[in-house]
Amino acid sequence: QVQLVESGGGLVQTGGSLRLSCAASGSFFSIRVMGWYRQAPGKQREAVALTTSGNSTNYADSVNGRFTISRDNAKNTVYLQMNSLKPEDTAVYYCNADVSKSSNNGAVFRYWGQGTQVTVSS
Repeated sequence: QVQLVESGGGLVQTGGSLRLSCAASGSFFSIRVMGWYRQAPGKQREAVALTTSGNSTNYADSVNGRFTISRDNAKNTVYLQMNSLKPEDTAVYYCNADVSKSSNNGAVFRYWGQGTQVTVSS
């Protein structure tokens, strides 16, 4: 099994910043992709930012230019630096990791963290 533990959520005013962290532990050969998703009440879960083991990144249009995802492969940890926060960013943020269990990369397995609440007040 793989466990993902998020931290860094909280309450912040419009224009403020937060930094989310997610550390992976357990049994896996390598982590292929790590990312952040979010879900607001009444809405579908959406991808916010993704990063590969080679540190390529993708961002949702709604956060591009404000959020930065980064990854420390040695620590199996992914971060999300959130700047210029808006009330529309309010959601539960979930960490995701897609892992390989063997060197032949025959399959990947998806794991999720428990979620951390981010609330942006106006």
